[in-house]
Amino acid sequence: MKNIFIIGVGLIGGSFALDIKKLHPDSTIYGIDNSEAHLAEAKTLNVIDKAAEFKDLQKADLVILAIPVDSAINVLPKVLDQVSDNAIVFDVGSTKEDICVKVKNHPKRRNYLAAHPIAGTEYSGPKAALQGLYNNKTNIICEVEETAFKLQEKALKLFSDLGMRIRYMNPKAHDKHIAYVSHLSHISAFMLGKTVIDKEKNERDIFDMAGSGFESTVRLAKSSPAMWTPIFQQNKTNVIETLDEYISNLNHFKKLMQEDNFEAVYNEMESTNYIKEILNGIQ
Repeated sequence: MKNIFIIGVGLIGGSFALDIKKLHPDSTIYGIDNSEAHLAEAKTLNVIDKAAEFKDLQKADLVILAIPVDSAINVLPKVLDQVSDNAIVFDVGSTKEDICVKVKNHPKRRNYLAAHPIAGTEYSGPKAALQGLYNNKTNIICEVEETAFKLQEKALKLFSDLGMRIRYMNPKAHDKHIAYVSHLSHISAFMLGKTVIDKEKNERDIFDMAGSGFESTVRLAKSSPAMWTPIFQQNKTNVIETLDEYISNLNHFKKLMQEDNFEAVYNEMESTNYIKEILNGIQ
């Protein structure tokens, strides 16, 4: 693959650019972004080689769509309109059902692979791009059967070369499961941060007492609202379901404490410790 186009040159797109450049030093990495400042920064940091426009997509071998999901759902059809029959296009969005429906009947649906690499940090922009970000990470692929075999092979080889594990899932199941393991954790972090900030207005010393546990738990609250609000909107039904269950568990825990039933509190926490074994098993 010689001509690689990254649409959205922030953390996710930029990290792909860095890794692809290492794997294929003879390739040219083109960047497309609404922000001229981001494009200039990405070029200065050698994340991309050249800035480009949508009309240039005709020469693309690979296009990576790494923009917020509300933009991606509208931009993807325009990308498919431009690319050649031999180009593979994949997105990296955290929701999959709506975007798959959007291009279901597009004449070049065969050129698109619905992907979701489970990787990232709380930082954004070209300066956040990291080489090796995707090594040992899971990449969820949806509706692989809708992508032309020779084109999906190109993408899957790239993912393998980057050290990624592949998991196949239908879009509806993906959105339901990711609401639990990703979207809910971000909401929890945002609301924990809000709770502490609201309290800090009256108790100025609260952050002086915050330790590593608070810092690690609230880390995701530093994530971009511009990226996460559209995700919550597109996955609204599943996110509300997970919130209902989470709030129910919180209320149950609160009730146990109100009743001075700390034996039950202990048992709740001990049974939840099993999650260590689950997480260790997927490392």
